[in-house]
Amino acid sequence: MSFRTPDPLRTVILDDIRGAQKMLSGVARTTAMEGSRYLSQLVGSPVHFKCENLQRTGSFKLRGAYVRIAGLSPEQRAAGVVAASAGNHAQGVALASTLLGVRSTVFMPVGAPLPKVAATREYGAEVRMHGQVVDETLAAAQRYADDTGAVFIHPFDHPDIIAGQGTVGLEILEQCPEVGTILVGVGGGGLAAGIAVAIKSLRPDVRVVGVQAEGAASYPPSLAAGRPVTIETAQTMADGIKVGRPGDVPFAIINQLLDGVVTVSEDDLSSALLLCLERAKLVVEPAGASPVAALLSRPDAFEGPVVAVLSGGNVDPVLMQRILRHGMAAAGRYLSLRLRLADRPGALAALLAALSVVDANVLDVGHVRTDPRLGLTEVEVELHLETKGPEHCSEVRAALREAGYTVMT
Repeated sequence: MSFRTPDPLRTVILDDIRGAQKMLSGVARTTAMEGSRYLSQLVGSPVHFKCENLQRTGSFKLRGAYVRIAGLSPEQRAAGVVAASAGNHAQGVALASTLLGVRSTVFMPVGAPLPKVAATREYGAEVRMHGQVVDETLAAAQRYADDTGAVFIHPFDHPDIIAGQGTVGLEILEQCPEVGTILVGVGGGGLAAGIAVAIKSLRPDVRVVGVQAEGAASYPPSLAAGRPVTIETAQTMADGIKVGRPGDVPFAIINQLLDGVVTVSEDDLSSALLLCLERAKLVVEPAGASPVAALLSRPDAFEGPVVAVLSGGNVDPVLMQRILRHGMAAAGRYLSLRLRLADRPGALAALLAALSVVDANVLDVGHVRTDPRLGLTEVEVELHLETKGPEHCSEVRAALREAGYTVMT
């Protein structure tokens, strides 16, 4: 994903963020700060969640969008605004525009999740479906801006956007003044840059660390090169931080102020989402769970107390189902097996009885009877089991082998 650089290029200072905080009073919620007993025990110091997943529109994006649109001139407001997004930015722009009485048009890719499309419309935007990928959608939005005079609202590469997102940092200091490290997901960098300005201006001793998905990590090579670098491919379930090139404005800030950027795997992300749901009772999208993924994969790496910014909770239910199953597998709580049985009455019942002895919950059973690899009197069975963890998975495999079954996976 690539975006136009704003002109003129200017930075963000603490006064900008304080001004944004006043502007957002009564508009954006001061979201909750919740402790995590499980992660606190794992890390060995207090861990808190900054719950931007509970923000209006389900993410932090409303903050920056509102500040950006509120700063437009009367003439610009009259021309309307346009944005391109598959989700969170779309909803933030839609609601901010409606609250400010500005006409908004949001371009979304054809494959965007239906709940996000519906929410964007309900917040007041005219939604236009265009393109199969966000780059195509973005190009259409920019053409619309050129043709109509509507103001293009960039998702991260503008000082007003960064100032709005930086209000999260001010709230963190108010709610957890003893914080030692702040972990925040990084896509284009608007949220991380805003938080870094707020924190380093008031508490330079506090570490601010960015988190990216391994498959869409544009910041490590960019920081090494000293300039924004475009990565060839960006592949991750965490759409909210799936950005191929850092923004120019946030990069300049992050390059100067951030204490580092770490990456997390897809398994880490799915395990983190599962933990948020099970332990904290919070619905968090993969990008929002990235700071939790960093804690799970590096429990000794961050000085506490730690605040993990849960940046959003807008996750498509279908994707959520897949991610949760993946997270259960990564945590050793979901096991897939293939084995062969004699094709005779009672064989499957005997297999299920053997599984019940080791307390494995059978979720799904599949049969294959016609395959050249099978003998005339054989059937292959594929099992999907819910287990209690890696040790239990080993117990299940061992019990099946002891019962005389050949386990192939």
